[in-house]
Parts: sequence; structure tokens; C-alpha cells
Amino acid sequence: MEVAKPRARDATLALLGCRALGATICPSEVARALAAQRDADTNAMDWRALMPIVHAAVDELVAEGVVRLSWKGDALATRAGPYRIRQI
Repeated sequence: MEVAKPRARDATLALLGCRALGATICPSEVARALAAQRDADTNAMDWRALMPIVHAAVDELVAEGVVRLSWKGDALATRAGPYRIRQI
């Protein structure tokens, strides 16, 4: 079973919801959470293989104005290179 983009969106928002207001998460945290869910279902997958779907979900959330991206405290207009995710 392939991980769908809606699950990556949900996982991103869930992780952000567990953080303090203004806190950020790394996209790899989302991928690791999704991989852990798959492991629990005995359908193991390396979290790195989930990064493209996480990036796609984050791109949608940015376009919808739900999250903002940054790197080392500087805002990013679009995803490029390493980045952090913050809920608006």
C-alpha cells in the first residue's frame, strides 16, 4: 500500500498541533511518523522513500496558506533545500 498525500498532510498538521505555537518541524519528522505507522501495520518502509510525498503535501499546505517554511529563522517563499515547517 502506498502512502497517500492526504496522510502526509494529516501527519504534518498533527505534528504541528503537538508543538508550541510558532514551533517548527522538519519534514523528515513527518516521514518518520508515517514510516512508524507503516511499521506498526507490519508493512515497513524506509522513511527516506516517503520524503517525495511529504514534500508534495507540504507544497500544497504552503499554497493553501496553512503553513510557512523557513530555514535558520529566515522565511522561504517556496521549498528549496533544507527547510522547517511552521503552522500559521
